[in-house]
Amino acid sequence: MLHDMPLIETIVAGLGLAFLLGTLAHRLGASPIVGYLLAGVAAGPFTPGFVADQGLAGELSELGVILLMFGVGLHFSLGDLLSVRAIALPGAIAQIAAATLFGMALSWLLGWGLGAGLVFGLALSVASTVVLLRAMQERRLIETARGRIAVGWLIVEDLAMVLALVLLPAFAGPLGGDPSAVHGASSDLGFGVPGIILVTVFKLCIFVVLMLVVGRRIIPWLLQLTAASGSRELFRLAVLAIALGVAFGAASLFGVSLALGAFFAGMIMSESELSHRAAEDSLPLRDAFAVLFFVSVGMLFDPASLISDPLPVLATLLIIVVGKSLVAFALVRLFGHPTSTALTISVSLAQIGEFSFILATLGLNLKILPPEAKNLILGGAILSIVLNPFLFAWVDRWRQAEGRSALEGGGEEGKDTTFGETSEKQTHIPSGSVAIEDGALRRTELSDHLVLVGYGRVGSKIARRLADAGRAFLVIEDADKRVARVRAAGFETVVGNAVKPEVLDAAHISGARDLVLAFPNSFEAVAMIAAARAANPDIRITARVHSGEQRERLIDAGADTVVNGDEVTAQAIADHVLSFGPDALGAKGPIFADDHGQLSEASDGDELTGPAERLP
Repeated sequence: MLHDMPLIETIVAGLGLAFLLGTLAHRLGASPIVGYLLAGVAAGPFTPGFVADQGLAGELSELGVILLMFGVGLHFSLGDLLSVRAIALPGAIAQIAAATLFGMALSWLLGWGLGAGLVFGLALSVASTVVLLRAMQERRLIETARGRIAVGWLIVEDLAMVLALVLLPAFAGPLGGDPSAVHGASSDLGFGVPGIILVTVFKLCIFVVLMLVVGRRIIPWLLQLTAASGSRELFRLAVLAIALGVAFGAASLFGVSLALGAFFAGMIMSESELSHRAAEDSLPLRDAFAVLFFVSVGMLFDPASLISDPLPVLATLLIIVVGKSLVAFALVRLFGHPTSTALTISVSLAQIGEFSFILATLGLNLKILPPEAKNLILGGAILSIVLNPFLFAWVDRWRQAEGRSALEGGGEEGKDTTFGETSEKQTHIPSGSVAIEDGALRRTELSDHLVLVGYGRVGSKIARRLADAGRAFLVIEDADKRVARVRAAGFETVVGNAVKPEVLDAAHISGARDLVLAFPNSFEAVAMIAAARAANPDIRITARVHSGEQRERLIDAGADTVVNGDEVTAQAIADHVLSFGPDALGAKGPIFADDHGQLSEASDGDELTGPAERLP
């Protein structure tokens, strides 16, 4: 019966095994990604027992790539992309060239031909979209300077690989392969290879122009129209239809990769006021399909290759993790960026993934690559993906050590380290303002103060009330756009994730009187409450939630007061309606809530007519 349902079988087995092994990896102190990859190995054809459908798993993982790049685009703008072109474009091209040369050198040692070495090197040069983005999102780096550089770098690599995939069939003959093995190459307009390049660039330009001119008008309008219907279900459907539809159309009509098409869809959608809601609604699917990506990668890997050819696999891994990283580090430093930025970029690129597999498969079909090259690429991909979280953890520890050293030695006053440059608005920020983007944390001078975590829709209103009341406080925020709003308002800021001990230390949590969590994410709130309680057992903690279940979780974690926004709103409305009394049916004016949450009556509204019912 199960064999008649391969799709359901693959999803259930993939997610089930990923959950079990991911949980085990997390308990052992490793990244859950390690567990997801092992789940793929367990479900693959090279281990005994159950074997999932590799083709379906691969297609499902593509959905994860599409949704991840769409989510990144939602946090990007065209200006953000253009702001890093000076480093992303030459840096990515130089790094691809260096990695390709490293791969060609290894292939020469293995006795392969020049064409095989070129394709092998190209496959080792391009980083995995999923791995890079997951690492950046876990550390809240997407909207930072480092995140923008990494994503810009990734997009340049993506474009280069699209061009390589289009040109490879045309060069199959000179590279020692069989060009007739793959059909459907791009038209050359009768000009050979230059014609193929011209057609590819022309189609790419047409896609970009359509997105910037037509998509910029249609996509935000469509979101607004759907939101006006009041149906959350239709809104979510619209978001997914736009993301998947643009990605598929970009690939099928313009030859652009699915990931790049999804990124442009998200970037255009980011100009809508509803972009934050779109990001929240697509998050669960992004996470689920990203997990299936890692499972599908694991299914391709034959563990026996680590025993049969250990030295070539190790050499491949060194090219990916050491060679590429050193080149990227040197390039970022050459462009004048701090060491911490260079380390983050180089570590984020120290792995390979989906484009590497696609390129290797095409090289095998064209008979350019020898069969053993696929195992080397897969082995290098698996091992580099496993090592990547540990490399990021090392960078995080290094930055913490640097922060402590700077804290002991003092910092440069008036320096806004968020982007590694002096900010013109820094003079409007109190001297205790701190940042962690590319420099060291400095502890605030405040004591007996309030620490407000989050400066979103609710947090910004809380901050204004605290400022009006003259209460000493600071804000912890890690999203660039919100940090800019905090600083524009003149409030003291700690830039970072409040889960991290060094960020709470910079906010002087041990000397604070109150901690207010102004965001509804109970999972992160539990970790923040535990860290704050460990540093200051007497601190008063107030948190915000959306449900009664979340309230119990936070109270159990140690929160003193937990506010359910929906319940507060319902109570305020009911109290206001009940205050009218039975004789208040002729009251004039619509009722609205001001920025302080107080209900009041407009003085020039229309009369309220129709039957009224007293609430019990």
